[in-house]
Amino acid sequence: MKNTKGRFLPVGIRASIGVLAAGLCCVLSSWLFISCVESSEHPGDAGIAISFDDHFLDEWYALRPLFKKYNARVTFFITCKDTLTAGEIAMLRAFQNDGHEIGFHGTVHAKSTELIQAGGPAGYAETELFPGLKNMSLAGFHPTSYAHPGGNHNDQVDSVLFANGFRILRDVAASRRSLRGIPIYTMAPRIMNWIYYKFDKKRSVDALVIDSDSGLTEDEIKDAIQKAKSTGTALMLFGHEPLYAPPVNGEYGFDVTFLEVILKEANRQNLRFYQMSELVSL
Repeated sequence: MKNTKGRFLPVGIRASIGVLAAGLCCVLSSWLFISCVESSEHPGDAGIAISFDDHFLDEWYALRPLFKKYNARVTFFITCKDTLTAGEIAMLRAFQNDGHEIGFHGTVHAKSTELIQAGGPAGYAETELFPGLKNMSLAGFHPTSYAHPGGNHNDQVDSVLFANGFRILRDVAASRRSLRGIPIYTMAPRIMNWIYYKFDKKRSVDALVIDSDSGLTEDEIKDAIQKAKSTGTALMLFGHEPLYAPPVNGEYGFDVTFLEVILKEANRQNLRFYQMSELVSL
């Protein structure tokens, strides 16, 4: 069905969208050209790094058999506002024993740029970092990877995170964007070179969201996995809550069936499953 909302936007907004679209076309042309020239500098390192954000511990724990089925190792970025319960600690330790990484996703899950603007580096750390890290430390977990809440950060935020011992920082990427319901761009993940880790020691990275509202298709994700294989890179993906039906009432998460498609294809292509912190170690 056609979207006709654009007709009623103010002229200035329509013009801005037009300029943005034209610019994207030029940039996309360059990306398309670059993506056609694929080489493999690290053929033996080809892999996939999957991570999950927030605090859906029970739901993630139910995926353990699926991860084991495909020998998958992933990273769980935990939001930790309160002291971890005995049950939560047991689940996190089980994840570690299975070969997964426990990363950190903040204490209050706020906009980092606003926190650091209001309270400076010290205020940001006291609000978003130290309380949650203390809760995790008391439970025996010492994260070395961090996922930006909402993908919100700047260089100053990053410098505080690196100063507090994080080895790799993960941002977010999407293959589709819209403005007020109007599609702005759609890109095939295969040409999004920034979601592939090139084992160049880069410490600030982007992962492609796989949640249901991302619009990703099975063909797109299989092509993306094939690119990682052919270029000797690591495809970085992330999601939130495991879902077994279309999201309702504000749910945000990924279809478990779609996750299995990813795991199965990565396994079929003999890709290595990476923890996020491992990427900077090779």
